[in-house]
Amino acid sequence: MKQKIVMKVYMNCQKCRTKAFKVVASTYGVNFVGLEGEEKDKLVVIGEGVDAVKLIKWLRKKVGQTNILRLTEVKDG
Repeated sequence: MKQKIVMKVYMNCQKCRTKAFKVVASTYGVNFVGLEGEEKDKLVVIGEGVDAVKLIKWLRKKVGQTNILRLTEVKDG
């Protein structure tokens, strides 16, 4: 099942954004990583078989405070 995870990650500098992107991109099953929102603090992750809980824990450890905003299924077509 392909899913879309939208998270609010408190990234106050470019270095934090880069670190967050590297953490997410290295996670198993991730196909797409992007930013959303005017403040560029919402991270969008699309992938298949991504464990959202482990991803959140890892981001909290490496970058800082992270919260899940939305977790939805993506339908191909």
